[in-house]
Amino acid sequence: MTEKTAGAAGRHLRVALAGQQNAGKSTLFNALTGVAQHIANYPGVTVDKKSGFYIEHGRRVEVVDLPGTYSLTSFSLEERVVRRFLYEERPDVVVNVLDASNLRRGLYLTAQLIELGHPLIVVVNMMDVAERRGLKIDLNALAQKLKVPVVASIGRKGVGREELRAAIRRIADEPDISPAISDARLDYGVLEETIGWVEERLADSSGLDAGAAVRGLAVKLVEGDAEAVRLVREDARQAVFLEDVAEARKNFEKAGDLSTGDHVAVVRDRWAGEIVTASVRESRKGAVSASERVDRLLLHRILAPFFLVLVVWGIYEISIVQGYELTKVTWPFLAALRNFAAQWLPEAGFLYDPQIRSLGLWMVDSANTLLNYVPIFLILFALIAILEDSGYMARIAFILDRILHRFGLHGQSTLPFILAGVFAGGCAVPGVMATKGIPDERARLATILTVPFMNCLAKIPLYTLLINIYFVEAKGLVLFYLSTITIFAALLVAKLLSVSVLRHKETAPFVMELPHYHLPTLTGVVRRSLDRTWLYIKKVGTVVVAVSVVVYVLLQFPGLSPDQEAVYEGRAEAAIAEFYDEMAGNSYLAAVPDQAALTGLVNVYTDYRTEKLMAQGADASKAVDARYETSYPAFYPFLKRSSDKEARAAERALKTLATTRKTLRREMKEERIVNSLLGQVGRSLEPVTQFAGFDWKINVALLSSFAARESSVATLGVLFQPSDGETDTLEERMGSEQRAAGYSALGAVALMLFFALYPPCLATTIMVRVQTQSYRWMIFSIVFPTFLGLSVASAIFTLGGYFALSGLQTLTITYFTAFAAVLVVGLFKRPFGRVLPPPGYSPRGAVS
Repeated sequence: MTEKTAGAAGRHLRVALAGQQNAGKSTLFNALTGVAQHIANYPGVTVDKKSGFYIEHGRRVEVVDLPGTYSLTSFSLEERVVRRFLYEERPDVVVNVLDASNLRRGLYLTAQLIELGHPLIVVVNMMDVAERRGLKIDLNALAQKLKVPVVASIGRKGVGREELRAAIRRIADEPDISPAISDARLDYGVLEETIGWVEERLADSSGLDAGAAVRGLAVKLVEGDAEAVRLVREDARQAVFLEDVAEARKNFEKAGDLSTGDHVAVVRDRWAGEIVTASVRESRKGAVSASERVDRLLLHRILAPFFLVLVVWGIYEISIVQGYELTKVTWPFLAALRNFAAQWLPEAGFLYDPQIRSLGLWMVDSANTLLNYVPIFLILFALIAILEDSGYMARIAFILDRILHRFGLHGQSTLPFILAGVFAGGCAVPGVMATKGIPDERARLATILTVPFMNCLAKIPLYTLLINIYFVEAKGLVLFYLSTITIFAALLVAKLLSVSVLRHKETAPFVMELPHYHLPTLTGVVRRSLDRTWLYIKKVGTVVVAVSVVVYVLLQFPGLSPDQEAVYEGRAEAAIAEFYDEMAGNSYLAAVPDQAALTGLVNVYTDYRTEKLMAQGADASKAVDARYETSYPAFYPFLKRSSDKEARAAERALKTLATTRKTLRREMKEERIVNSLLGQVGRSLEPVTQFAGFDWKINVALLSSFAARESSVATLGVLFQPSDGETDTLEERMGSEQRAAGYSALGAVALMLFFALYPPCLATTIMVRVQTQSYRWMIFSIVFPTFLGLSVASAIFTLGGYFALSGLQTLTITYFTAFAAVLVVGLFKRPFGRVLPPPGYSPRGAVS
């Protein structure tokens, strides 16, 4: 008994689930493991690593759900992950899940799994779907042909679960029942002699177990598989051997005018066809399946775009719009969490807060910003799971892939762009997250780096502000330009990246499965939605909180100068003195005998007003009053108006003091921003940004918006302050000041286009890091858009000024120039891959 077999007979067993996409693998995984699951990522990649376990007869059985794959080549990231796991982890049992209605396609992978030599069990899943299509599968005949145990299953109903567990138990307890690899391996004809001597050389010198992975590795070497060559090349002694294999492959291809890879594929497909012929009977041959009838409508050349738009609108409306409405329900809980944290942190001072309090609340606010998106993500991931499980997600990719491939993107890039806000109102964070399913590494990175160009909801306030200042007569036209020019920019930049920095990234042949339509299960949809949302919270939440500390430092330090502090302290002392003058002779003055007590009173008043504003309904408002009356009996007369004359006077005096304190703290915050490291950087950037028409105030607003896009307008509201007694809006204040300084609509166009191309916000940047597993790409996602945006803004501002163009004229010319560039670039075609519909099924318009 080998060491591995001895481990299998012990108390711990590792089982790997392998199979093609849409074969019901995840459903079977859920049936086996229940709630005992864990989701992470494979080391160094973003592919989900889902594992779980169940206990049977005292033995802990770990089940690993491998990514869906059609073969064990090294084209896609998923294929490489599956291969590496099977080669290096060597699971005790491999369970190959096949779609009963798509048996021939799945057997292509089965052939390769047999060659790896692992103890193998074949599960023919979705038997109910096969029966509805009139397919009768002889399981005994299939088992005899494959020479491995075969189990029938309907995963979503739990049918076959116990039989599968029993088969796993038998192989673990009686490893000798697993057949030798020679019993079922394929005969590759004229290549067999070459494969044979490669096997011998590997068995003699590679250190691999004879009869196990050697057969599969030998076939891969003969095919010229790059990953197999790399694996063998790690042994320096194999250089001459690899040259001999390459020479043999060259001779075969020269003699037969056929590549070894194609020959191997033909043999495997013929083998799969023979097995299907021997074990499957079709009673409704020639009948049109339900999936094909549906696709004749959904994939119709004319109707398909309309259905796609309807689905896209539904995703956007339900997840983004309605999900955002749900945040109004969850936000009070997050606000309560902040208040709870504030109570445990040191008390706020009158003007200055302890650093631990300021930093603590800053971190809580950063986390709350993340958690506030959770309702959106829960709905979004549930909808994505429905699209995936139903089979329509593959149709979306198919419909748009021809266009997007011309720009280095993928059909599955569609959903990320939609979620990020193709026109307006999305969010780049879920957009970047949705790129996880793109199998082509080059297209996935191109999508990640261009998704932030979309018009997320947080960009709209700045657009609205500038349009209302400079384009009052053409609001609709300018917003239309901005909403669509970002799409042109994303396509052009994706093409640029694909032929430059991403040109060396691996790209997979475009092979797309059009699975039969299925009815998603509630359990599967809910579980996947919860799993993905929790993974987001764990990965992004920790990083967001850490990075928020850095942003805090940049905005807070070096702080106010001693002279500035002295001015504010003097105004604060004057306000306090005025309070005590107004309270002279008032019996309630005894509650605040000194400044420390007075600071406590103001803090209680601030908390009280906040809770009253958050209270939902009269009963909740009364509950707040009752709680504060009980907790702060001495302070309560200051908080609530009453018929008591002295209490009313005390309430007025406190309100005046609290308002003054709020004003002082706000002004101090404004000056701190101006004097902060970010403020100083804003001034230092003026020599560069002046070519785009940006002054230091615009620079500070743009820098602060890196933390959150909404901060741009909030910062501008701080920097363009009203004079005493004025009540002008920000549009009026900013517009009058900028016009007086010589700014025009041309500068607004440059600013809006720069903002459209500006680097992603903090949360999105972190998500780029999570999805790429690379700090280099995260930095690139900041540096490249900054350079691109500033170059575009400077060119537009400079050329528009040189030709004396108005802002609207400049934007119109820029728009149609970008549109023409998209048309020109789109004329250059690139090769397409293949769409693989189910066997015997070719809906009109579904094969490229």
